[in-house]
Amino acid sequence: MAEMVSNKQVILKNYVSGFPKETDMYVTTSLIELKVPKGSNGVLLKNLYLSCDPYMRPRMTKDMEGSYIESFEPGLPISGNGVAKVLDSENPEFKKGDLVWGMTGWEEYSLITSPYLFKVPHADVPLSYYTGILGMPGMTAYAGFYEVCSPKQGECVFISAASGAVGQLVGQFAKLLGCYVVGSAGSKDKVDLLKNRLGFDEAFNYKEEPDLNAALIRCFPEGIDIYFENVGGKMLDAVLLNMKVGGRIAVCGMISQYNLDESDGVHNLMRLISKRVRMEGFLVSDYNHLYPKFLEMIIPHIKGGKIVYVEDTAEGLESAPAALVGLFSGRNRGKQVVAVASE
Repeated sequence: MAEMVSNKQVILKNYVSGFPKETDMYVTTSLIELKVPKGSNGVLLKNLYLSCDPYMRPRMTKDMEGSYIESFEPGLPISGNGVAKVLDSENPEFKKGDLVWGMTGWEEYSLITSPYLFKVPHADVPLSYYTGILGMPGMTAYAGFYEVCSPKQGECVFISAASGAVGQLVGQFAKLLGCYVVGSAGSKDKVDLLKNRLGFDEAFNYKEEPDLNAALIRCFPEGIDIYFENVGGKMLDAVLLNMKVGGRIAVCGMISQYNLDESDGVHNLMRLISKRVRMEGFLVSDYNHLYPKFLEMIIPHIKGGKIVYVEDTAEGLESAPAALVGLFSGRNRGKQVVAVASE
């Protein structure tokens, strides 16, 4: 008989409308058997780190129209990207003791029946990095910037939500390529972080700019070649007025829209025509085949100190609901991680 242990879990209470609250989730304890059913193709994970990501907000809404990912189910643990250790496996790809990153449950232990997991290839960097710079956000920044934006040296690059998990990396990739880089963020502290630690040429606090168009003209008197879009709404409208001819916009996310019942309209799309701008949405999963190439590029930069990665770590599964909700008020500074257990 396999060992039974208690398993703390974060459960979605009900579907959410408007801004999510901590009380939309609750922490409970159940029992789990530390054994994978024979012949199931499953893996049993001990979760070490969990990732808080903006895309999780639409999953808290019932049947999001046009969504690429299914909604969470009330009464069940929520799920997301994480780093874990394999405790038992009936899957030929994974063995006991493997460290993995990918989709897992918001709980201490997860039985994953159809794994969307990758082995941790380099254990000599902090494991939490696989929720961020070496995981989904890192790949998102890499694919969105290099593949979607087709950047060239010396171009003018603007990034919204620039101090977040993805934005902070896009800015540094652009600097490595010799671009002029500006970011927007939501506090003085984050603006200082962008300019002083992450090497952005300029940054502004969008909450203190009464006129976003004027702020962009001030930062980009000649216009913008590349916009890495994380925000949507009024920011996108202002950017459209400032794009250069032949500019590119990579649409990664629109965090300003996730908590609205009715999305904001965008008014300046005519500029796509007159400026011949290409605006393209993308999903990181379409670029998974580039992961080895990405690691080849990024690992030496991390080890050589050429790329800085800022994490905001919440301790313990009990702190996970507050950490996730905090993304939408900008409470996090850098990549929001929840540390669940040590290896």
